[in-house]
Amino acid sequence: MKKEKIQLEYVFSNISFNVLWNSISTPNGLSDWFADKVQVQGRLYNFSWGEHSQQAEMIQLHNGSFIRFRWVDDEEHNYFEFKLIVDELVPGIALIITDYATPEEKMDTTLLWNKQVSYLKQSSGI
Repeated sequence: MKKEKIQLEYVFSNISFNVLWNSISTPNGLSDWFADKVQVQGRLYNFSWGEHSQQAEMIQLHNGSFIRFRWVDDEEHNYFEFKLIVDELVPGIALIITDYATPEEKMDTTLLWNKQVSYLKQSSGI
């Protein structure tokens, strides 16, 4: 079944832009909330969760704006992306997460991202 694009928005207040950017774009930052361990070799990121690991290629980076990855074993070439948006009218920083899921997986995928972002907020001291 074909996966559909989903976008989730999380607003962070009381956090510096640089801290949040480092959390979504560096191996140390990603290992604080996204995976247990993150190793990088060039554009390849190896994400580990306990005994399970998965490799993703960083396919696009715009410093201070977004970082996009594609799972190496994803035959559909879907991606997941972390994007930061600062809106002068709304206090805080919006983290937009783009991912793909089948209609049946959409709710579970959303719940998983909600859980991961709660870890991000904890690791950032929010």
